[in-house]
Amino acid sequence: NPELNMDALLEVAEYFKPIRDKYMEEKILDPKVLLTDPQTLKYQVPGGMLSNLLSQLKQQGAESKYEEVLNEVPRVRKELGYPPLVTPLSQMVGTQAVFNVLTGQRYKIVPKEIKDYVKGLYGQAPAELDPEVKKLIIGDEEVITVRPADLIGNELETIKDEVKDLAQNDEDVLAYALFPQIAPKYLEAKYNKSTEVEEEVNVEDLKLDTEKVEEKDEVIEEVPSRSKKSEEKKETKVDADFFELIDSMYKERSDD
Repeated sequence: NPELNMDALLEVAEYFKPIRDKYMEEKILDPKVLLTDPQTLKYQVPGGMLSNLLSQLKQQGAESKYEEVLNEVPRVRKELGYPPLVTPLSQMVGTQAVFNVLTGQRYKIVPKEIKDYVKGLYGQAPAELDPEVKKLIIGDEEVITVRPADLIGNELETIKDEVKDLAQNDEDVLAYALFPQIAPKYLEAKYNKSTEVEEEVNVEDLKLDTEKVEEKDEVIEEVPSRSKKSEEKKETKVDADFFELIDSMYKERSDD
């Protein structure tokens, strides 16, 4: 007996009912993701990623591809040696499945993270990768067999020196180490509240500065971070909205 207060639970449930109805009426909450689907055992995609994927496919006018993308997920996972579908690998596998379906050619476009995974930079895969897929992704590039972290030098002191005028604790240093383009503005706003900042800085903006999407071995283009939106736009071979779809998938980490 978990000794839960059923009266309190029922009260909470009643409170959220009109909120649920509101979001369903506004088409923000799609009934499709609320239904029980035995195929989930096959897809093994985290629930938060499912709902976000459907929403973004709608914005792209590609809602009809939803089931096709879900069917592609276990196929990609098998070819990549059955990586566990937890953050960040679940987003990486899902992203590759989206590219495979929406481009109409499997592995024509491969995100940098997938290439790094195949190279061994995320550690050894649980099972053997499909040799043909591996060839498509990294060609004849060498795969590392050592612990990936052993290839990284000790950069902490260098980073501390770079951000010494802004960082006041280890947390600030780590923020800069992870997000060197965004963190300075964030730290300035954090410790100098009287200074007006032209662009509002949110914790959600502390994301990868750039994402490189690669077509086989050739870099297609660099996707600017939010802090660089004001810069001159570069020509890309893939629609910008399509990148936003992929970007939003990577923001669902907390839902896993």
